[in-house]
Formats: sequence, structure tokens, C-alpha cells
Amino acid sequence: MPDDPILSMPGSIPIPITPAEPPTGLFTDSSHTTRCAWCQASASYQYYHDTEWGFPVKDERRLFEKICLEGFQAGLSWLTILNKREAFRAGFANFEMARVAQFDAADAQRLVLDAGIVRHRGKIASTINNARRALALQQEFGSLAAYFWRYEPVPSSRPALITRQTLNGVTTSPESTAMSKDLRKRGWSFVGPTTLYAFMQAMGLVNDHLEGCHARRRALDAKAAFEVPRVG
Repeated sequence: MPDDPILSMPGSIPIPITPAEPPTGLFTDSSHTTRCAWCQASASYQYYHDTEWGFPVKDERRLFEKICLEGFQAGLSWLTILNKREAFRAGFANFEMARVAQFDAADAQRLVLDAGIVRHRGKIASTINNARRALALQQEFGSLAAYFWRYEPVPSSRPALITRQTLNGVTTSPESTAMSKDLRKRGWSFVGPTTLYAFMQAMGLVNDHLEGCHARRRALDAKAAFEVPRVG
């Protein structure tokens, strides 16, 4: 896959379009299922699109994993990270925050030598640091979910229709910018506004499945049944 984030990652808008893809930003497979065009590269990518991306999440481990992997993704394609996700989970103790927070220099060196992951020393150090910061957020807000869902946009701030055209050029939001600023103040790293907008898309804080995508209605139904976490 190319490393151009505009062409290859779902968290970077405009919705990634290649010359072979329709101008709607959608594609229809041989079974007549219509999806957002960015996931057509592989069956595993389509499964991720159909079952994870845009569906609301409050599980602490999944939230922490995703924000870490979005940091690793910066400058790469999300498909690259998705293909390495099991190796990341093995290397980072399944992204259990309390365990990652205890990683030391030997763990960092072990990860730098792990060919199954992205061996970026700065991003590895960032993940260990962010685990410690995440534990502090849990203590302050009761859960990571309660903290992150504070940044869910109000419905009136979102486009009436989610199409390739209405999302064209959107790589951040006021909420992702505010979250980035706050997390940086709290000592987090690799949490820029674009990274956090991708995190919000993936974790269902926004639903950027395009109109006409078969997963859009399912994500909307999941959100309707979702109880938004509150600070407790």
C-alpha cells in the first residue's frame, strides 16, 4: 500500500479515492454490497470497515489500543497497521494500560527489535508514556471512555449528509483540535488533531460512513443503542 496518508488511511479525509474508484467514494463488490471505497484493498480491510470502524466504543482496552495505533499510523497507511495489529498486541501486552505503563528500557529495546511492528523508537516511547498518562486520566475521569466521549460533536455541527463532497478536505474538527490540545497539556504525545479525528472516526464519536454505504445504518443503530459514558 502507498504511504501517502490521503490515499491510504480511513482517518484522513478527503475519503481516499484512487483513479479506478467512483466519484461517490463508494464501491460495490461482486455480492452487491456497497462500502466506503477506502476499504476495497483486501477482505480484512472490508471486515474492519464492516464491523469496527465508526461503531461506538467504550471498552477501555480498545480505546487505548486505538489511540496508540493511530499514533503509529502517522505517515503510514492504516492498512499497514491493521495487518500488524496482532503483532502490536503481542508486543504491547494486549494494550493493557497498567502493564504497558510498567515497561522499561529493556522493553523498549525489545520492541525496537520486533520486526512484526513499526519499529519507530519515538512512537514506542510515546506509547509507554501515554499508558502512564492514560492511567492518570482514568483516575481523574473514572474511565478513558468518559474522557474521550466528552469530545463527541453535537449533531448540529455535523453535515446533514455524509458524502465524499461534504467530507472533502476535512482532516480535523474543533473537537479533535480541543482534545489534542488538552492531551498535550497532560503530557501525551503523537496526539495531533488529525490523528485524533481519525480516532474519533474509528471509535464512533463521529460516523463518517458515507451515505449509501451498507455499514452506515448499522453504525447509526449501534449509536442509538449506545449509552454514552459519563464522568463518574
